[in-house]
Amino acid sequence: MTVLVKTINKFLALIVLIMLSVQAGAFTSEKKVVMVVSGYGQQQGEEKPGYEFDEFAKAYSVFKANGISVDIASPNGGKVQADKYDPKKSYNAVVLADQVIMAKLDNTLPTADLDANAYDAIFIVGGKGAMFDLPKDTALQAFIADIYQNKGTVAAVCHGPAALVDVKLDDGSYLVANKAINGFTNQEEKLFGKKWLSQFEFMLEDKLTERGGQFQSSEIMLSHVAIDERLITGQNPTSTVDVATALVKMLGLTPAAQEKDTEDNTMAVIAKFLAGDKTALNTLADAPEQHHLALAGMYGFYYLKMAENNRQFEQALSLMTIAQKTINNPMLDMKIASTQHKLGRVTDAKNTLNQLLVAKPDYKPALDMLKTL
Repeated sequence: MTVLVKTINKFLALIVLIMLSVQAGAFTSEKKVVMVVSGYGQQQGEEKPGYEFDEFAKAYSVFKANGISVDIASPNGGKVQADKYDPKKSYNAVVLADQVIMAKLDNTLPTADLDANAYDAIFIVGGKGAMFDLPKDTALQAFIADIYQNKGTVAAVCHGPAALVDVKLDDGSYLVANKAINGFTNQEEKLFGKKWLSQFEFMLEDKLTERGGQFQSSEIMLSHVAIDERLITGQNPTSTVDVATALVKMLGLTPAAQEKDTEDNTMAVIAKFLAGDKTALNTLADAPEQHHLALAGMYGFYYLKMAENNRQFEQALSLMTIAQKTINNPMLDMKIASTQHKLGRVTDAKNTLNQLLVAKPDYKPALDMLKTL
């Protein structure tokens, strides 16, 4: 009887071992990607822009969920500095707790040491720092060309495509020439990149176009992914997950299902609304726990700055209004009132100003504007 029990126990242990091996295999592929980040921010003594940790975290999480092995490289190697970010955001917190990848981030590989034969793809992370050191990294340029010519995939997001502007293939042509391409647009740069804009040697959109790229884009800060052969580029931080997912597909894998964070969910709703779905904003109100209302309001605030026609003014107004109570800021209230006035809704503008004055009876901008209506 004892022998029988031992035999059964050994058999059960073997079954468990097999099941664990199968489960582990379900989350492991033979694919390997190197993620490249700017090392410009690591310089000491003065403030320098670095890479975007949000973009790194979101892309890495996609790769990890699909069992893709990841290395990290930068022009000089070693520890790299990210721009300011919120470590409490769920997608950042998960990566910060991943000791294996954080150790690699603290000791990045020099791009000069990379072997294109060891990787199936490269993913270039954005951040303003990418505009300073990545375009000048000749080792990185050679590596990108080798990856592509080895039938590998080249992907980049936001300012990451800055690394592509001087990449040439063996035939002497630019990698981006005659290919669909995108990156952080001139318009986005002027709205959100003023701090470092004067120090840029070029505007990314202009340079990619100059190199023969067929630049394409969507409205400011909305996800847009351009795919041409084995080149994948994303317009801005909102595009990160979509670029990483497109890379997973390009590697022949079926992407694992992943929940979008509240910010990406919100931006997806805004994209539908701006595309003409007038009911899209109802989603924000109906499921506030899955969305970021304040983000919608701030998007409307910036969208207003580039609005050129009544349709765009109306859309900006709707976005600002839906988040008005959540944001509860007199500057936003004034923008709402001025937009209502611009659209000929004088009564609405007066109501907005009077509601503001209930909370702030001496608010001079509101009192001054009321006198003009």
